[in-house]
Amino acid sequence: MREEGSAHPHSMDAYWMPFTANRQFKKAPRLLAKASGMHFWTPEGREVLDGIAGLWCVNAGHARPKIVQAIAAQAAELDFAPPFNMAHPKAFELAERLVQMTPQGLNKVFYTNSGSEAVDTALKMAIAYHRARGEGTRTRLIGRERGYHGVNFGGISVGGIVGNRKLFGPALGGVDHLRHTHDLARNAFSRGVPAFGAELADDLERMVALHDASTIAAVIVEPVAGSTGVLLPPKGYLERLRAICDKHGILLIFDEVITGFGRLGAPFASDYFGVVPDLMTVAKGITNGCVPMGAVFCKDAIHDVFMTGPEHVIEFTHGYTYSAHPLACAAALGTLDTYAEEGLLTRGAQMAPYFEDALHSLKGSRHVIDVRNIGLVGGVELEPLPGQPGKRAFDIFLECWQRGVLIRTTGDTIAMSPPLIIEKQHVDQLVGTLAEVLKTAA
Repeated sequence: MREEGSAHPHSMDAYWMPFTANRQFKKAPRLLAKASGMHFWTPEGREVLDGIAGLWCVNAGHARPKIVQAIAAQAAELDFAPPFNMAHPKAFELAERLVQMTPQGLNKVFYTNSGSEAVDTALKMAIAYHRARGEGTRTRLIGRERGYHGVNFGGISVGGIVGNRKLFGPALGGVDHLRHTHDLARNAFSRGVPAFGAELADDLERMVALHDASTIAAVIVEPVAGSTGVLLPPKGYLERLRAICDKHGILLIFDEVITGFGRLGAPFASDYFGVVPDLMTVAKGITNGCVPMGAVFCKDAIHDVFMTGPEHVIEFTHGYTYSAHPLACAAALGTLDTYAEEGLLTRGAQMAPYFEDALHSLKGSRHVIDVRNIGLVGGVELEPLPGQPGKRAFDIFLECWQRGVLIRTTGDTIAMSPPLIIEKQHVDQLVGTLAEVLKTAA
Protein backbone atom coordinates (compact mmCIF):
# COMPACT_ATOMS: atom_id res chain seq x y z
CA MET A 1 0.00 0.00 0.00
CA ARG A 2 1.12 3.50 -0.77
CA GLU A 3 1.37 5.96 2.11
CA GLU A 4 -1.54 8.36 2.47
CA GLY A 5 -0.86 11.62 0.68
CA SER A 6 2.13 10.43 -1.36
CA ALA A 7 0.13 10.36 -4.60
CA HIS A 8 -0.12 14.09 -5.21
CA PRO A 9 -1.68 15.00 -8.56
CA HIS A 10 1.60 15.13 -10.44
CA SER A 11 3.35 12.09 -8.97
CA MET A 12 5.17 10.26 -11.77
CA ASP A 13 5.56 7.06 -9.83
CA ALA A 14 2.69 5.01 -11.29
CA TYR A 15 3.36 5.49 -15.02
CA TRP A 16 5.87 3.03 -16.51
CA MET A 17 6.79 4.84 -19.70
CA PRO A 18 7.29 3.05 -23.07
CA PHE A 19 10.66 3.14 -24.88
CA THR A 20 11.90 5.65 -22.30
CA ALA A 21 14.81 5.87 -19.88
CA ASN A 22 12.32 6.15 -17.01
CA ARG A 23 14.74 7.09 -14.23
CA GLN A 24 16.46 9.75 -16.31
CA PHE A 25 13.12 11.15 -17.48
CA LYS A 26 11.56 11.37 -14.03
CA LYS A 27 14.56 13.32 -12.72
CA ALA A 28 14.12 15.96 -15.46
CA PRO A 29 10.75 15.45 -17.19
CA ARG A 30 10.11 16.68 -20.71
CA LEU A 31 6.39 17.42 -20.70
CA LEU A 32 4.22 18.57 -23.60
CA ALA A 33 0.94 20.28 -22.78
CA LYS A 34 -0.33 21.76 -26.04
CA ALA A 35 0.25 21.52 -29.79
CA SER A 36 -0.68 23.45 -32.91
CA GLY A 37 0.70 23.49 -36.43
CA MET A 38 4.46 22.90 -36.37
CA HIS A 39 4.84 23.29 -32.60
CA PHE A 40 4.41 21.83 -29.14
CA TRP A 41 4.28 23.89 -25.94
CA THR A 42 5.46 22.79 -22.51
CA PRO A 43 3.25 23.30 -19.42
CA GLU A 44 5.31 26.46 -18.69
CA GLY A 45 4.49 27.80 -22.16
CA ARG A 46 7.86 27.21 -23.86
CA GLU A 47 7.51 26.69 -27.62
CA VAL A 48 9.18 23.62 -29.18
CA LEU A 49 9.48 23.01 -32.93
CA ASP A 50 8.27 19.50 -33.75
CA GLY A 51 11.06 18.10 -35.94
CA ILE A 52 9.72 14.53 -35.92
CA ALA A 53 5.97 14.92 -36.61
CA GLY A 54 5.21 13.62 -33.14
CA LEU A 55 6.59 10.15 -33.79
CA TRP A 56 6.67 10.05 -37.60
CA CYS A 57 2.86 10.42 -37.56
CA VAL A 58 1.55 14.00 -37.38
CA ASN A 59 2.03 14.56 -41.11
CA ALA A 60 -0.49 17.41 -41.44
CA GLY A 61 0.74 19.25 -38.34
CA HIS A 62 -1.05 19.50 -35.01
CA ALA A 63 -4.64 20.40 -34.09
CA ARG A 64 -5.96 20.61 -37.64
CA PRO A 65 -9.59 21.85 -37.55
CA LYS A 66 -11.13 19.26 -39.92
CA ILE A 67 -9.72 16.39 -37.88
CA VAL A 68 -10.61 17.90 -34.50
CA GLN A 69 -14.19 18.54 -35.63
CA ALA A 70 -14.55 15.06 -37.14
CA ILE A 71 -13.49 13.37 -33.89
CA ALA A 72 -15.73 15.54 -31.70
CA ALA A 73 -18.79 15.04 -33.92
CA GLN A 74 -18.21 11.28 -34.14
CA ALA A 75 -17.89 10.84 -30.37
CA ALA A 76 -21.31 12.43 -29.93
CA GLU A 77 -22.98 10.50 -32.76
CA LEU A 78 -21.59 6.94 -32.56
CA ASP A 79 -18.88 6.28 -30.00
CA PHE A 80 -18.39 2.57 -30.69
CA ALA A 81 -19.76 -0.10 -33.01
CA PRO A 82 -18.87 -3.78 -32.75
CA PRO A 83 -16.62 -4.72 -35.69
CA PHE A 84 -17.32 -8.47 -35.81
CA ASN A 85 -20.37 -9.33 -37.93
CA MET A 86 -21.41 -5.65 -37.65
CA ALA A 87 -20.13 -2.38 -39.06
CA HIS A 88 -20.79 1.35 -39.41
CA PRO A 89 -20.93 3.47 -42.58
CA LYS A 90 -17.66 5.36 -42.14
CA ALA A 91 -15.64 2.13 -42.17
CA PHE A 92 -16.76 1.52 -45.76
CA GLU A 93 -16.48 5.17 -46.78
CA LEU A 94 -12.89 5.33 -45.53
CA ALA A 95 -11.91 2.07 -47.24
CA GLU A 96 -13.23 3.39 -50.58
CA ARG A 97 -11.29 6.62 -50.12
CA LEU A 98 -8.11 4.74 -49.23
CA VAL A 99 -8.13 2.35 -52.18
CA GLN A 100 -8.48 5.31 -54.54
CA MET A 101 -5.06 6.41 -53.25
CA THR A 102 -3.24 3.11 -52.98
CA PRO A 103 -0.89 1.75 -55.64
CA GLN A 104 -2.40 -0.30 -58.46
CA GLY A 105 -4.09 -3.51 -57.34
CA LEU A 106 -4.05 -2.93 -53.57
CA ASN A 107 -7.84 -2.70 -53.41
CA LYS A 108 -8.73 -4.32 -50.08
CA VAL A 109 -8.35 -2.78 -46.61
CA PHE A 110 -8.19 -4.61 -43.27
CA TYR A 111 -8.24 -2.29 -40.24
CA THR A 112 -6.03 -2.54 -37.16
CA ASN A 113 -5.11 -0.06 -34.42
CA SER A 114 -1.36 0.32 -34.83
CA GLY A 115 1.56 -0.45 -37.07
CA SER A 116 2.56 -3.35 -34.83
CA GLU A 117 -0.90 -4.90 -35.23
CA ALA A 118 -0.87 -4.24 -38.97
CA VAL A 119 2.41 -6.14 -39.31
CA ASP A 120 1.19 -9.16 -37.35
CA THR A 121 -2.02 -9.08 -39.43
CA ALA A 122 -0.10 -9.04 -42.73
CA LEU A 123 2.13 -11.93 -41.64
CA LYS A 124 -0.92 -13.99 -40.68
CA MET A 125 -2.60 -13.10 -43.97
CA ALA A 126 0.44 -14.25 -45.93
CA ILE A 127 0.66 -17.63 -44.21
CA ALA A 128 -3.12 -18.21 -44.34
CA TYR A 129 -3.20 -17.21 -48.03
CA HIS A 130 -0.72 -19.90 -49.00
CA ARG A 131 -2.58 -22.50 -46.93
CA ALA A 132 -5.88 -21.52 -48.60
CA ARG A 133 -4.19 -22.02 -51.98
CA GLY A 134 -3.06 -25.50 -50.99
CA GLU A 135 0.57 -24.53 -50.29
CA GLY A 136 0.47 -24.98 -46.52
CA THR A 137 4.20 -25.69 -46.42
CA ARG A 138 4.87 -21.99 -47.04
CA THR A 139 5.14 -20.81 -43.42
CA ARG A 140 8.60 -19.27 -43.32
CA LEU A 141 8.89 -15.48 -43.00
CA ILE A 142 11.92 -13.48 -44.15
CA GLY A 143 12.74 -10.12 -42.58
CA ARG A 144 15.89 -8.03 -42.70
CA GLU A 145 18.67 -7.11 -40.30
CA ARG A 146 18.06 -3.69 -38.76
CA GLY A 147 14.41 -3.93 -39.79
CA TYR A 148 11.80 -2.58 -37.38
CA HIS A 149 8.25 -3.89 -37.65
CA GLY A 150 6.72 -2.84 -34.37
CA VAL A 151 6.82 -4.56 -31.01
CA ASN A 152 4.44 -7.54 -31.18
CA PHE A 153 5.90 -11.04 -31.36
CA GLY A 154 5.47 -11.30 -35.13
CA GLY A 155 7.05 -7.91 -35.69
CA ILE A 156 10.05 -8.50 -33.45
CA SER A 157 10.57 -11.92 -35.07
CA VAL A 158 10.86 -10.56 -38.61
CA GLY A 159 12.47 -7.38 -37.29
CA GLY A 160 16.23 -7.37 -37.10
CA ILE A 161 17.00 -5.65 -33.80
CA VAL A 162 19.47 -7.55 -31.64
CA GLY A 163 18.15 -6.10 -28.36
CA ASN A 164 14.77 -7.73 -28.95
CA ARG A 165 16.35 -11.15 -29.44
CA LYS A 166 18.40 -10.71 -26.29
CA LEU A 167 15.49 -9.53 -24.15
CA PHE A 168 12.50 -11.51 -25.43
CA GLY A 169 13.95 -14.73 -26.85
CA PRO A 170 13.60 -16.22 -30.32
CA ALA A 171 9.85 -15.47 -30.69
CA LEU A 172 8.41 -17.00 -33.92
CA GLY A 173 10.27 -19.97 -35.32
CA GLY A 174 11.18 -20.43 -38.97
CA VAL A 175 12.22 -16.83 -39.57
CA ASP A 176 15.33 -15.76 -41.46
CA HIS A 177 16.84 -12.39 -42.33
CA LEU A 178 18.31 -10.64 -45.34
CA ARG A 179 21.33 -8.44 -44.76
CA HIS A 180 20.67 -4.76 -44.19
CA THR A 181 21.58 -2.22 -46.86
CA HIS A 182 23.59 0.25 -44.78
CA ASP A 183 27.04 0.66 -46.33
CA LEU A 184 29.00 3.62 -44.97
CA ALA A 185 32.15 2.67 -46.84
CA ARG A 186 30.51 3.05 -50.26
CA ASN A 187 27.48 5.26 -49.68
CA ALA A 188 28.33 7.83 -46.98
CA PHE A 189 26.87 11.30 -47.61
CA SER A 190 24.74 10.13 -50.53
CA ARG A 191 22.08 12.61 -51.56
CA GLY A 192 18.88 10.60 -51.72
CA VAL A 193 18.94 6.95 -52.73
CA PRO A 194 22.49 5.53 -52.55
CA ALA A 195 24.13 4.13 -55.66
CA PHE A 196 25.61 0.90 -54.30
CA GLY A 197 24.02 -2.24 -52.94
CA ALA A 198 21.22 -3.45 -55.24
CA GLU A 199 22.91 -6.85 -55.23
CA LEU A 200 22.07 -7.22 -51.51
CA ALA A 201 18.57 -8.21 -52.67
CA ASP A 202 20.18 -11.39 -54.04
CA ASP A 203 20.43 -12.52 -50.42
CA LEU A 204 16.86 -13.72 -50.98
CA GLU A 205 18.15 -16.19 -53.59
CA ARG A 206 20.51 -17.50 -50.90
CA MET A 207 17.50 -18.01 -48.57
CA VAL A 208 15.65 -19.87 -51.32
CA ALA A 209 18.67 -22.08 -51.91
CA LEU A 210 18.91 -22.80 -48.18
CA HIS A 211 15.23 -23.29 -47.26
CA ASP A 212 13.57 -23.93 -50.67
CA ALA A 213 10.92 -21.55 -52.02
CA SER A 214 8.18 -24.04 -51.13
CA THR A 215 8.72 -23.20 -47.43
CA ILE A 216 8.74 -19.41 -47.74
CA ALA A 217 5.51 -17.43 -47.33
CA ALA A 218 6.62 -13.81 -47.44
CA VAL A 219 9.40 -11.26 -47.28
CA ILE A 220 8.78 -8.09 -45.27
CA VAL A 221 10.87 -4.92 -45.57
CA GLU A 222 10.52 -1.25 -44.89
CA PRO A 223 11.12 0.55 -48.20
CA VAL A 224 13.04 3.06 -46.07
CA ALA A 225 13.99 1.81 -42.61
CA GLY A 226 13.05 4.58 -40.21
CA SER A 227 13.42 3.56 -36.59
CA THR A 228 16.82 1.91 -36.95
CA GLY A 229 18.44 5.01 -38.40
CA VAL A 230 16.98 6.18 -41.72
CA LEU A 231 18.46 3.46 -43.94
CA LEU A 232 17.68 3.94 -47.62
CA PRO A 233 17.30 1.20 -50.23
CA PRO A 234 20.09 1.24 -52.81
CA LYS A 235 19.12 2.10 -56.38
CA GLY A 236 17.40 -0.91 -57.97
CA TYR A 237 17.24 -2.91 -54.72
CA LEU A 238 13.45 -2.97 -54.25
CA GLU A 239 12.91 -3.78 -57.95
CA ARG A 240 15.24 -6.74 -57.62
CA LEU A 241 13.52 -7.95 -54.45
CA ARG A 242 10.15 -7.76 -56.23
CA ALA A 243 11.47 -9.79 -59.18
CA ILE A 244 12.93 -12.53 -56.97
CA CYS A 245 9.66 -12.80 -54.98
CA ASP A 246 7.70 -13.12 -58.23
CA LYS A 247 10.05 -15.77 -59.55
CA HIS A 248 9.57 -17.96 -56.47
CA GLY A 249 5.91 -17.30 -55.61
CA ILE A 250 6.80 -15.43 -52.42
CA LEU A 251 4.61 -12.56 -51.21
CA LEU A 252 6.32 -9.18 -50.80
CA ILE A 253 5.15 -7.07 -47.87
CA PHE A 254 6.08 -3.38 -47.56
CA ASP A 255 5.93 -1.93 -44.08
CA GLU A 256 4.91 1.65 -44.87
CA VAL A 257 3.94 2.64 -41.35
CA ILE A 258 6.48 5.48 -41.56
CA THR A 259 6.75 6.02 -45.33
CA GLY A 260 3.00 6.04 -46.02
CA PHE A 261 0.91 9.19 -46.47
CA GLY A 262 3.37 11.63 -48.00
CA ARG A 263 6.57 11.20 -46.02
CA LEU A 264 8.71 10.72 -49.17
CA GLY A 265 6.85 13.31 -51.24
CA ALA A 266 4.60 10.69 -52.84
CA PRO A 267 1.49 9.13 -51.29
CA PHE A 268 3.40 5.91 -50.54
CA ALA A 269 6.98 4.68 -50.91
CA SER A 270 5.54 2.17 -53.36
CA ASP A 271 4.65 5.13 -55.62
CA TYR A 272 8.00 6.82 -55.04
CA PHE A 273 10.01 3.72 -56.03
CA GLY A 274 7.55 2.36 -58.58
CA VAL A 275 7.45 -1.07 -56.91
CA VAL A 276 4.10 -2.53 -55.81
CA PRO A 277 4.05 -5.06 -52.95
CA ASP A 278 1.40 -7.75 -52.42
CA LEU A 279 0.57 -6.49 -48.94
CA MET A 280 1.26 -3.11 -47.39
CA THR A 281 1.04 -2.09 -43.74
CA VAL A 282 0.19 1.48 -42.73
CA ALA A 283 -0.63 3.37 -39.52
CA LYS A 284 0.65 6.71 -38.11
CA GLY A 285 -0.21 9.15 -40.93
CA ILE A 286 -3.54 7.45 -41.69
CA THR A 287 -5.15 9.49 -38.88
CA ASN A 288 -2.40 12.11 -38.51
CA GLY A 289 -1.64 10.37 -35.21
CA CYS A 290 -4.84 11.76 -33.66
CA VAL A 291 -6.60 8.45 -32.93
CA PRO A 292 -4.75 5.11 -33.02
CA MET A 293 -5.31 3.26 -36.29
CA GLY A 294 -3.49 0.96 -38.68
CA ALA A 295 -4.42 -0.98 -41.78
CA VAL A 296 -3.23 -3.65 -44.17
CA PHE A 297 -3.80 -3.09 -47.88
CA CYS A 298 -3.85 -6.26 -49.93
CA LYS A 299 -4.21 -7.29 -53.53
CA ASP A 300 -7.59 -8.54 -54.72
CA ALA A 301 -6.10 -11.93 -55.59
CA ILE A 302 -5.04 -12.49 -51.97
CA HIS A 303 -8.42 -11.46 -50.55
CA ASP A 304 -10.34 -13.52 -53.10
CA VAL A 305 -8.56 -16.77 -52.21
CA PHE A 306 -10.21 -16.58 -48.77
CA MET A 307 -13.71 -16.01 -50.19
CA THR A 308 -14.62 -19.68 -50.69
CA GLY A 309 -16.52 -22.30 -48.71
CA PRO A 310 -19.91 -21.89 -46.98
CA GLU A 311 -21.02 -18.23 -46.93
CA HIS A 312 -21.87 -18.14 -43.21
CA VAL A 313 -18.36 -19.18 -42.14
CA ILE A 314 -15.79 -16.56 -41.11
CA GLU A 315 -13.15 -16.54 -43.87
CA PHE A 316 -10.25 -15.02 -41.90
CA THR A 317 -10.41 -15.56 -38.15
CA HIS A 318 -8.55 -12.43 -37.14
CA GLY A 319 -9.41 -8.91 -35.98
CA TYR A 320 -9.48 -6.57 -33.01
CA THR A 321 -12.19 -5.14 -30.76
CA TYR A 322 -11.22 -1.71 -32.05
CA SER A 323 -10.82 -2.55 -35.75
CA ALA A 324 -12.49 0.26 -37.76
CA HIS A 325 -13.20 2.18 -34.55
CA PRO A 326 -15.70 4.97 -35.37
CA LEU A 327 -13.47 7.72 -33.90
CA ALA A 328 -10.46 6.44 -35.85
CA CYS A 329 -12.45 6.27 -39.10
CA ALA A 330 -13.73 9.82 -38.57
CA ALA A 331 -10.22 11.06 -37.80
CA ALA A 332 -8.87 9.32 -40.91
CA LEU A 333 -11.53 10.89 -43.14
CA GLY A 334 -10.73 14.33 -41.70
CA THR A 335 -7.04 13.62 -42.25
CA LEU A 336 -7.50 12.59 -45.89
CA ASP A 337 -9.57 15.75 -46.49
CA THR A 338 -6.79 17.86 -44.98
CA TYR A 339 -4.10 16.13 -47.05
CA ALA A 340 -6.16 16.59 -50.23
CA GLU A 341 -7.04 20.25 -49.71
CA GLU A 342 -3.43 21.22 -49.03
CA GLY A 343 -1.71 18.82 -51.44
CA LEU A 344 0.29 17.40 -48.54
CA LEU A 345 0.84 13.92 -49.96
CA THR A 346 3.13 15.40 -52.62
CA ARG A 347 4.28 18.57 -50.84
CA GLY A 348 7.34 16.76 -49.53
CA ALA A 349 8.67 16.60 -53.08
CA GLN A 350 8.68 20.43 -53.28
CA MET A 351 10.38 20.82 -49.90
CA ALA A 352 12.82 17.91 -50.29
CA PRO A 353 15.60 19.75 -52.21
CA TYR A 354 15.75 22.54 -49.60
CA PHE A 355 15.68 19.99 -46.79
CA GLU A 356 18.41 17.96 -48.50
CA ASP A 357 20.71 20.97 -48.90
CA ALA A 358 20.19 21.97 -45.28
CA LEU A 359 20.94 18.48 -43.99
CA HIS A 360 24.03 18.07 -46.13
CA SER A 361 25.38 21.40 -44.85
CA LEU A 362 26.14 19.37 -41.69
CA LYS A 363 28.84 17.42 -43.55
CA GLY A 364 32.09 18.39 -41.88
CA SER A 365 30.43 19.13 -38.53
CA ARG A 366 32.09 17.54 -35.51
CA HIS A 367 31.33 13.84 -35.02
CA VAL A 368 29.16 13.57 -38.19
CA ILE A 369 30.07 10.43 -40.19
CA ASP A 370 27.06 10.33 -42.54
CA VAL A 371 24.02 12.29 -43.66
CA ARG A 372 21.08 10.50 -45.29
CA ASN A 373 17.94 11.98 -46.78
CA ILE A 374 14.87 11.13 -48.81
CA GLY A 375 11.69 13.19 -49.10
CA LEU A 376 11.10 14.77 -45.70
CA VAL A 377 13.18 12.25 -43.77
CA GLY A 378 16.69 12.99 -42.60
CA GLY A 379 19.28 10.96 -40.72
CA VAL A 380 22.54 12.29 -39.31
CA GLU A 381 24.86 9.55 -38.07
CA LEU A 382 27.42 10.40 -35.41
CA GLU A 383 30.59 8.67 -34.34
CA PRO A 384 29.70 7.01 -31.03
CA LEU A 385 31.41 7.98 -27.79
CA PRO A 386 33.94 5.20 -27.04
CA GLY A 387 32.28 2.56 -24.87
CA GLN A 388 28.99 4.49 -24.65
CA PRO A 389 26.89 3.75 -27.74
CA GLY A 390 23.93 6.08 -28.13
CA LYS A 391 25.08 8.54 -25.46
CA ARG A 392 26.40 11.23 -27.78
CA ALA A 393 23.17 11.36 -29.80
CA PHE A 394 21.02 11.29 -26.65
CA ASP A 395 22.94 14.23 -25.16
CA ILE A 396 22.39 16.17 -28.40
CA PHE A 397 18.66 15.31 -28.28
CA LEU A 398 18.50 16.77 -24.73
CA GLU A 399 20.36 19.93 -25.72
CA CYS A 400 18.15 20.50 -28.80
CA TRP A 401 15.09 20.11 -26.53
CA GLN A 402 16.50 22.81 -24.24
CA ARG A 403 16.86 25.05 -27.31
CA GLY A 404 13.28 24.49 -28.43
CA VAL A 405 13.66 21.81 -31.11
CA LEU A 406 12.42 18.22 -30.89
CA ILE A 407 14.48 15.59 -32.74
CA ARG A 408 14.67 11.82 -32.32
CA THR A 409 17.63 9.54 -31.81
CA THR A 410 18.15 5.88 -32.51
CA GLY A 411 21.53 4.59 -31.47
CA ASP A 412 23.92 7.30 -32.62
CA THR A 413 21.75 8.46 -35.49
CA ILE A 414 19.64 11.60 -35.23
CA ALA A 415 16.37 11.26 -37.15
CA MET A 416 14.19 14.08 -38.45
CA SER A 417 10.76 13.71 -40.06
CA PRO A 418 8.93 17.03 -39.71
CA PRO A 419 5.24 17.60 -40.46
CA LEU A 420 4.62 17.96 -44.19
CA ILE A 421 3.43 21.57 -43.66
CA ILE A 422 7.01 22.61 -42.86
CA GLU A 423 8.26 25.93 -44.29
CA LYS A 424 11.82 26.96 -45.11
CA GLN A 425 12.25 28.92 -41.88
CA HIS A 426 11.38 25.78 -39.90
CA VAL A 427 14.00 23.78 -41.84
CA ASP A 428 16.52 26.52 -41.03
CA GLN A 429 15.63 26.40 -37.34
CA LEU A 430 15.67 22.60 -37.17
CA VAL A 431 18.99 22.06 -38.92
CA GLY A 432 20.51 25.31 -37.65
CA THR A 433 19.87 24.36 -34.03
CA LEU A 434 21.38 20.92 -34.60
CA ALA A 435 24.43 22.53 -36.24
CA GLU A 436 24.93 24.81 -33.22
CA VAL A 437 24.58 21.95 -30.77
CA LEU A 438 27.04 19.78 -32.73
CA LYS A 439 29.71 22.51 -32.35
CA THR A 440 29.83 22.08 -28.58
CA ALA A 441 28.82 18.42 -28.25
CA ALA A 442 31.21 16.17 -26.35
